[in-house]
Amino acid sequence: MANELLIKNGRVIDPANGVDKKCDVLIVDGFVAEVGRIDKQAKDIIDATGKIVTPGLIDMHVHFREPGDEEEETIASGSAAAVAAGFTSVVCMPNTKPPIQSETDVEYIHRKGRQARKTHVYTMGCITKDSEGIELAEMGFMAEAGAVGFTDDGGGVQDPAVMLRAMKYVTMFDKVIAQHCQDDSYGKDGVMNAGYNSTVLGLPGIDILAEEAMLWRDIQLVKKTLVRYHAQHISTAGSVELIRQAKKMSLPVTCEVTPHHLLLTDDCCADYDTNFKVNPPLRTASDVEALKEAIKEGLVDALVSDHAPHLKSEKELEFLAAPFGIASLECALSLYVKALIEPKVIDWPQLISLMTNRPAQIIKIDKGTLSKGKQGDVTIINPDFEYTIDTSVFRSKSCNCPYDGWKVKARVEKTIVGGEVRFEI
Repeated sequence: MANELLIKNGRVIDPANGVDKKCDVLIVDGFVAEVGRIDKQAKDIIDATGKIVTPGLIDMHVHFREPGDEEEETIASGSAAAVAAGFTSVVCMPNTKPPIQSETDVEYIHRKGRQARKTHVYTMGCITKDSEGIELAEMGFMAEAGAVGFTDDGGGVQDPAVMLRAMKYVTMFDKVIAQHCQDDSYGKDGVMNAGYNSTVLGLPGIDILAEEAMLWRDIQLVKKTLVRYHAQHISTAGSVELIRQAKKMSLPVTCEVTPHHLLLTDDCCADYDTNFKVNPPLRTASDVEALKEAIKEGLVDALVSDHAPHLKSEKELEFLAAPFGIASLECALSLYVKALIEPKVIDWPQLISLMTNRPAQIIKIDKGTLSKGKQGDVTIINPDFEYTIDTSVFRSKSCNCPYDGWKVKARVEKTIVGGEVRFEI
């Protein structure tokens, strides 16, 4: 007998198919069988009245720290956090210890993801060996093993000649090359945004030119190679303008934005709280508004968490010594609602698109839609549920999160992966 799951009476939002209506979703043997008004009985029925039903959310930028820093996060704990947050697919960054830079490394991440049996776990591979920016990594072998793209995230590829070689190479197997845009000439030792606040606090700054100069350089290289290029976690108004111009030229350039660059500014660093230390750093209020306008305009292609867990003992170091990063995977959806839905920057269908079909297109995975025959990955959201973020109940191993105690809306109630409920309240 077929294994059937019927989700009834929800507001189904499937941007890939232009669906936004109250209807039902039928999943049979792990795959979407029908979306619409379904008058039949099923073995398992979920009443989604008053809830939003979407394709499984996708986060194409997470750090699960395995291998090397399993005390901060593992693929198992990160996967548990992901499904609790509604994410049925995640993409791990390769800056682990050792880094993901061979086919064996890629296969290891995929195997650990399968063993966790929570979310679909994908990975990117390094652009250069050991992310040192000197010699190209084995991108061809990693592509064959299933890497969805390549990045030296945690730092940018400094040498333009190396980046050009990488771009030319990647075009051979149609993978995306993603860049942490930071030219170290403009603040290699910086720990926050360069400006008034960094001067007052006596902290070395990272100039906005660090991001914008590298993004400009890479766009010139894209013109030459036409490689699919993705700018990670953009944070400045100048970067928005560069992306706008690249898209006007119809270049294959995409970009992503994080919750912290939409909700926080460098004013938050005033008390030297290291939970606000991120890279790229928190910028100014005018940069925040530029990013929101870019999202409204449709220039941004994906919303990501940049989930970066760290030990409490590490974040208790002084601001200069503490590591960069925020653990925000489990509250990412609510943070986007606070930043974008509540102030009416965009609506729910636009938000869901930025968290489903559009990131799926960037990394070329067959996800992010409720089309018939697709794997039954579904997220059910209560958009009106109000709660207080409590890091003590995070599934993640780390709680370096500045949003602890924030009152937010929109809670994931069920996460379904391949027709199986992997998380429910």
